[in-house]
Amino acid sequence: MTLANRMGRTANHVSRLAFGACIGLAASAVLAVFPGAAHAQDAVVAAPAAVAPIPRAEGAGPPLWVVKDEDSTVYLFGTIHILRPGTAWGSDKVDAAFASASDIWVEIANPDDQSVIMPVIQQYGASPERPLSSVLSPADFAAFDRAAQASGASGAALDPYRPWLAAFMVAVSPPMKAGFSAEAGADKVLVDRARTQGKTVHGLETADRQVRLIAGMSEEAQVAYLNNYVRAGDGVVTHLDQTVDAWLKGDAAGIGRLNRMDTRDVHEEVHQAVLITRNTDWTSQIETLMQGSGTAFIAVGVAHLADQDSVIDMLKARGYTVERL
Repeated sequence: MTLANRMGRTANHVSRLAFGACIGLAASAVLAVFPGAAHAQDAVVAAPAAVAPIPRAEGAGPPLWVVKDEDSTVYLFGTIHILRPGTAWGSDKVDAAFASASDIWVEIANPDDQSVIMPVIQQYGASPERPLSSVLSPADFAAFDRAAQASGASGAALDPYRPWLAAFMVAVSPPMKAGFSAEAGADKVLVDRARTQGKTVHGLETADRQVRLIAGMSEEAQVAYLNNYVRAGDGVVTHLDQTVDAWLKGDAAGIGRLNRMDTRDVHEEVHQAVLITRNTDWTSQIETLMQGSGTAFIAVGVAHLADQDSVIDMLKARGYTVERL
């Protein structure tokens, strides 16, 4: 298979399983999803024929926050981008907040648009002149080859990839094999529901900007990011299961601790690209919404709301009162 053909297949794989599933693609990456764009992107997509009811969570369920003033209400719901089908995460409070909103905001409104993602993957995803085998130590490349083979590829086939994209390829395989799916993710379920109900769906960022943030990390940070997921192996699934469990219990502190294991603990640049840059941008967009009127429901990876340097923290720092419901 030529590099161009493989990159085409990779673009489809990444856009379906990584975007909106955040950038760690596993564990916290699944929490976060990645990038903050300079401009919002609205989606124009046909409404699904029907949406199945969301199974009810035990207890309070995943965390939900709200920001209000005299004429504006913004709900902030933390999601997980990939879940096992049938995961029970629904709650009355989320249903009520969602029903009251005319506009729904998610990280990327339409992550399946290949016309957007393919050129970016081709531009930033490969560097044949500096292959992974020349960047990684022999031991690390051998470990990467084993991880790549477990995902159905090989170290040789992915050698031209840049480390950030190679990380995606090896990180997403274990959760998918364990039954996790982007189609079952909370974001996808909520977007389908919004379109069925005739609500307007907006994107806080674009796929193009998303990729540029991750691809723009230094080679050192990208290698650390790749090695983290190579070494984790099937432990990615255990980590993700722990994250989902904390999310279902509304354990914001636990979510933050688990997320940092795949972001700040890996490299500070990962934390910056995955959270801080994007959260800062989203906070500014929320401020704009608060300056208007009406009710909006924002659903983003829960790490953006529960971890250090969260959107919640940034809104409070700008003088807003944020209430957890």
